[in-house]
Amino acid sequence: MPDVAAPTTTELREIKCQSCGSTLVAQRSMLATICPYCASPSVIQRPPSQDRPTPEFTIGFEIDHTKATHLVKQWIGDAHFFTRSDFKRSAPDLIHGVYLPAYLYGAVADSSYSASIGENYTETETYTTTDANGKTVTRTRTVTKTEWRKLHGQHSCYVVDVVVTASKGVTNEALEAIEPFDLRALRRFTPALVSGWLAEEPSRGQNECFQMAHNETVAKVGNQLKQFMPGDSYTNLQFQSQLSREVIDLVLFPIWSFAVRYAEDKPPVQILVNGQTGRVGGQVPTSAWKVTFAVLTVLLLIGFIIVLFASQ
Repeated sequence: MPDVAAPTTTELREIKCQSCGSTLVAQRSMLATICPYCASPSVIQRPPSQDRPTPEFTIGFEIDHTKATHLVKQWIGDAHFFTRSDFKRSAPDLIHGVYLPAYLYGAVADSSYSASIGENYTETETYTTTDANGKTVTRTRTVTKTEWRKLHGQHSCYVVDVVVTASKGVTNEALEAIEPFDLRALRRFTPALVSGWLAEEPSRGQNECFQMAHNETVAKVGNQLKQFMPGDSYTNLQFQSQLSREVIDLVLFPIWSFAVRYAEDKPPVQILVNGQTGRVGGQVPTSAWKVTFAVLTVLLLIGFIIVLFASQ
């Protein structure tokens, strides 16, 4: 197992358990913790800052530890054929259930766009060919052709429910893998809602998260424009978007985090479970020999077919 660097004194802080009076040492990135002596929850109070604002909303856990573990085991068992066998045989180790900080973003997007729009039409054409008796014959057929026209215009929409991670421990791609969350269950944050759970503070700056949300929003606008294009086809779609009325709120999302160690010389695989819906996400390790075997099998099959046809 690779060595893990211990937190430095600047990454830790002392808090006093309000139940038993013990002095606890907690990482500065945690918003809530649990006393190891009396199991009492503690919510760590601190003044908000620009990069660590007070959460605006949270969503409660609906999936418990037992259900989350079952879902992860099922997910591992259902992994694709090219997954390493030792990974499929491994047992997940629970790290924790945690309230993960993420930003919820929305904005109005005004875009100018241009594209080439294709309109299909059919024509009947005449051609010559050779029939079964070797005679040249003239026949007709219907062909589809495309007429291209330039299109440009304006498009406006409101993009909502863009979620980007505020934790350095979870990438945006990993969080997207277990989305969506049912945002109708959002509740105004109070410390009591996360009491008894681990709750993480943002470890990514708000400006970094704002830029991630901005980029994801522009990508969503691009997808909307692709659906918006008229005609039978399009090409060379280009657009520029201006975002306004931007809203960004810090939300604590319920996450079960697992680590799966399948080999002593490999780092553990992070698997996340949406604590509200039970959706599982993670990257499975691929077996090199399985991929090689599949490629060789395909090449041998192609070679066999070529030899078979060549011998006829």
